[in-house]
Amino acid sequence: MATDDKIRNKAQEVKGKAKEAVGDATDNEQLQAEGKIDQVKGDLKQAGEKVKDIFKK
Repeated sequence: MATDDKIRNKAQEVKGKAKEAVGDATDNEQLQAEGKIDQVKGDLKQAGEKVKDIFKK
């Protein structure tokens, strides 16, 4: 289950990067912001998974 969560978190981060890139290309500030938010959410979730892994050991 943890591996599935890690994959989903990384996918959210990648989706955020793509949104931000499209926002940059189209000069769409809202899309840029959404992309950055998605990236931060993905990063935070990945950090949470790492903490869980540490406590499992």
